[in-house]
Amino acid sequence: MADTGQCGRPRSTGLDELYRGYADWLRRRLRRHVGADQAADLVQETYVRLAPYAPDDIRHPKALLLRIATNLLRDGRRREAVRSAWLAGAVIPTATPGDQAEAMQLKQILQSMPPLYRDVFVLSRFRGMTYADIARLQGVSVKTVEWRMSKALDHCLKRLDD
Repeated sequence: MADTGQCGRPRSTGLDELYRGYADWLRRRLRRHVGADQAADLVQETYVRLAPYAPDDIRHPKALLLRIATNLLRDGRRREAVRSAWLAGAVIPTATPGDQAEAMQLKQILQSMPPLYRDVFVLSRFRGMTYADIARLQGVSVKTVEWRMSKALDHCLKRLDD
């Protein structure tokens, strides 16, 4: 007789296990430094960045997750400082030809992205909206926004690998 606990259930991957094991812990740690909405966004982005790692090679998952999340938080603060400086009229360095090529590549990737994913990606990455704000704006759940963002990021990664 088959074990009914295993029937019809897909096996969880290492990333799923890491998420279930540490996402709440990471969210609580991040809430000490940012609001609940931003902490949830950072947790999602952290796991997107963690995806390329082989789960069996991760010896200290908490340390790695915290390092990725901290780097994301710092990057976000740097972007906000540049944005604030730009809005205040400060001089910002002009783009180099390499930057222009990257901008063109990004534009092509965004144009090839399905509109549902592109809208979430643009609102989050370029407008600085939280997933909760995007969910309210679009009339969907935060989980739907997270799913669409993960699909948008997958789309970007696939296009960058081409």
